[in-house]
Amino acid sequence: MKRSSRFVVAGLLVACLGGGVFWALSDRARAEDKKKPDPAQVERARETVKMLDDLYKTAVVGITQTYVEKQADVPAATLAKQVFAAMHKKGYHNARLIDATGKPKNKENLPSTPFEKKAVSEMKAGKTYVEEIGEVDGKPVLRAATVVPSVMKQCAYCHGGKENRLLGTIVYEIPIK
Repeated sequence: MKRSSRFVVAGLLVACLGGGVFWALSDRARAEDKKKPDPAQVERARETVKMLDDLYKTAVVGITQTYVEKQADVPAATLAKQVFAAMHKKGYHNARLIDATGKPKNKENLPSTPFEKKAVSEMKAGKTYVEEIGEVDGKPVLRAATVVPSVMKQCAYCHGGKENRLLGTIVYEIPIK
């Protein structure tokens, strides 16, 4: 084989190998892109968190204003936890009340996951909203935490302290669809 023919063959081999490597790398990039949720889907999940947060907090405040007059009364948070459990059981989302005072009424309310611990830490530093994109059973979720302050005198009955004191956070885990 002539020397120039060998260069052509070698050049073709390099081009083929390079194309194969490029194809494999671009294939991997496409697979990683598929793992990342679409930004529009994430924004819809954020809107769901805002709606649920308004709904749950409005209900807790309304129930507290209507039915809680002293520490012996059943706190509205008890009802909120029942609603959270019902929504989870029906497959809609997870929501959980997390204590930020360090003295929870119920030890179950202590932060237990890395995200819950991070959320409480950031709420104590003054943030009112924290989020991350995660995964549950191979599917993307939006984890979001919103601040729960003591907003009325009835809150102080059970939690002590004053109004507007940080009590905790509601942590949401919303499927990104």
